[in-house]
Amino acid sequence: MVIAPHATAKRARSGILRLEKPPPPLSAKTFLAKPGKGRSTAKIRKKHVVFSQGDPADAVFYVVKGKLKVTVVSTRGKEAVAAIVGPDEFFGEACMAGQTLRLATVSAMAESVIVRVEKDVMIRLFRERADFAQTFTTHVLQRTMRVEADLIDQLFNSSERRLARLLLLLANYGSAEKPEPILAKISQETLAEMIGTTRSRVSFFMNKFRKLGFITYNGHIEVHKSLLNLVLHDHPYIKEE
Repeated sequence: MVIAPHATAKRARSGILRLEKPPPPLSAKTFLAKPGKGRSTAKIRKKHVVFSQGDPADAVFYVVKGKLKVTVVSTRGKEAVAAIVGPDEFFGEACMAGQTLRLATVSAMAESVIVRVEKDVMIRLFRERADFAQTFTTHVLQRTMRVEADLIDQLFNSSERRLARLLLLLANYGSAEKPEPILAKISQETLAEMIGTTRSRVSFFMNKFRKLGFITYNGHIEVHKSLLNLVLHDHPYIKEE
């Protein structure tokens, strides 16, 4: 008898071995969107806070729909936007590495749907489902690459190119997801905080991008693919042998 890989053999009452098929590959989006023990789905209104800086870090969140911003406030009261997360992304995952208190505040930029997964449930999923653990690990690695790219962006690029790159990222250009050129309403103050410049500079560049046909800006922002031309060669020079 040939036993299929990963199949589980059980002996029936008749004495004949019965093979159980392995569980199908786990889709994080399909699985997490379903209610279950230790996880729950919630609709978040615009500007509603999911958790605040200093709250207990006891769960991981998954974005089904919408966009949320991650902000940090210094001891002097200065606020900075650290990141924006959208569909199929996790946030609050630092609790898995031992973080006990939230270091940032997460709030909805538009009406969103999120899933809250308790830390203990995440740990159990990692142990029981290697495919889910791989999906989550891929997310963490992509987030690390994004942070590294943001740091390089701040160190080497002009504020104009930083703004162009940010708009493209917000519209999902360059990612595996389908681009969403029409962005949720986002203020120029928020954009300025994210690229480390002033609102007046953001206003100047937004008007410039509009005149060049890179964006349509009338209450909401529509990002055109032509904006990619401004940042295609926006990486540090790598010398080839």
